[in-house]
Amino acid sequence: MDIFDALSLAGGLSLFLFGMTLMGQALERRAGGQLRALLEKLSTGKLAGLLTGLGVTAVIQSSSATTVMVVGFVNSGLMTLKQAINIIMGANIGTTVTAWILSLAGIDGGNLFVQLLKPSSFTPVLALVGIIFYMFFKSAEKKDTGMILLGFATLMYGMEAMSGAVSGLRDIPAFQQMFLAFKNPVLGVLAGAVLTAVIQSSSASVGILQALAATGQVSYGAAVPIIMGQNIGTCVTAMISSVGANKNAKRAALVHLSFNIIGTAVWLTAFCLLRAILHPALLDEPASLVGIAVSHSVFNILCTLLMLPLSGGLERLVTFLVPDTRQPEMFEELDERLLATPSIALERCHTVANHMAGDAVTSLKEALSALEEPSPELAASIREKEDRTDHYEDILGTYLVNLSARQISGADSREAAKLLKLIGDFERIADHAVNLLESAEELRSKKLRLTDAAAKELATISAAVSEILDLSLTAFLENDLAAAARVEPLEQVVDQLKEQLRTRHILRLQKGDCTIDAGFSWLDLLTNLERTADHCSNIAGCVIDAAHDTMNLHQSLRAVRSDSEEFRERYREYTRKYSLL
Repeated sequence: MDIFDALSLAGGLSLFLFGMTLMGQALERRAGGQLRALLEKLSTGKLAGLLTGLGVTAVIQSSSATTVMVVGFVNSGLMTLKQAINIIMGANIGTTVTAWILSLAGIDGGNLFVQLLKPSSFTPVLALVGIIFYMFFKSAEKKDTGMILLGFATLMYGMEAMSGAVSGLRDIPAFQQMFLAFKNPVLGVLAGAVLTAVIQSSSASVGILQALAATGQVSYGAAVPIIMGQNIGTCVTAMISSVGANKNAKRAALVHLSFNIIGTAVWLTAFCLLRAILHPALLDEPASLVGIAVSHSVFNILCTLLMLPLSGGLERLVTFLVPDTRQPEMFEELDERLLATPSIALERCHTVANHMAGDAVTSLKEALSALEEPSPELAASIREKEDRTDHYEDILGTYLVNLSARQISGADSREAAKLLKLIGDFERIADHAVNLLESAEELRSKKLRLTDAAAKELATISAAVSEILDLSLTAFLENDLAAAARVEPLEQVVDQLKEQLRTRHILRLQKGDCTIDAGFSWLDLLTNLERTADHCSNIAGCVIDAAHDTMNLHQSLRAVRSDSEEFRERYREYTRKYSLL
């Protein structure tokens, strides 16, 4: 093996790793909706979790990526530790798919059908189709499909380059001696673990082992311990990702490590006993590409069969290793790890935005209650929710901007833009809740009271604002266009009510029925209620925009208002409902 072979090996390895990364990322984007659907089925039991982990890993071609995802899910509260254990076990089986794909390179045969199965035959076709999809189609989904094919083609070209570069090693005695040394199971496990920890992908390290096996100098006796070690080395990625995470996320990463260490220890012991007692001749035979794929799959399936019934014990073990400590309750956060899977990250943003919306609307309704019967508990609750909505706006804004900067689908990009527009409105609604509370506290501290007429008028506009809050929240949470369409006519009624109440207030001032100090608080109340309705109108308009793939809010509102008869009928309905007698 000369310097040119070494360069070819380095280039082949680079192409192999790049192709695997490219393909995995494109697969994640292309399968975003399916990943979300799989996630929703996690609570149905061990088998569902196992199959979910298997399916997701088979799709994105990396158990490390799946486990990092799981650590992020657990850290964000999307998944329990018990669910994570089953997912991780399934991921270990799903990662064996790559080895089976790469084993196609070892197919031999003279007939046309067999030749067509060889990657060297169909890879150029996939590359051609991939570049056509990527360069000549505008659809993000088709571009991702092209990227998947190009990534696979790059991966296979890298595999062939590695195999060609190491083919000369079969005649070098030192190379033969190295793999004889790996027949020592402990050395084999260490070699597999170190290689996989360095490149952080068991699929890639199995591919490298398959390329070396093409020389005919790698026996099954040396290959099996290396495969076992690769399962331990792949845990490094998840362990690194758990740094700074909460305790359950650390436990999820530790589950991955414990699962593979225990499985390797048990089956390595069984392997050593089998070799010492039966001396099977197969272990001295040169390992084939298909043989390595079989060994990889069998080992991971055996580990799962061993540990699946013991998942409860595994949970107790990691809980013992990472014990609970009492910590003060913290604000809800968004995990940066989820950005690696944009569709899941966006789903998490939706969950946090839903909580933000709920807090904002509840705080405003509590403020309406405080206008009638103020209390210290109510005031504390309103201010706490306003603090939370401020926090939500900060983290969601930063997170959504980071998410939008990544390669995401067109649909996800539009959804991220929609959330970015909406979070400001929800935050302002919570601010208006505090403003209303302060007005109520000012009235109470100055021992001011509203006239009976003003109190009755306040109850009317408060009821209208309460209803518009419910409609806008329903429109957002359920993407309900019918509810969204009812917001704008009600907002017009609230505007009308504000002007009528201002006029009535001036008349009371002129008659001396109302004091100037109470009048200032009254005007503040009306302004905050009317602006709350404005933000509800923005929310409903944004929901309608997103449904029609446009983010031109004013155009949407004009369209709603120009829908003459329907809009006028709703406007008349709300005018009658909230009329001032």
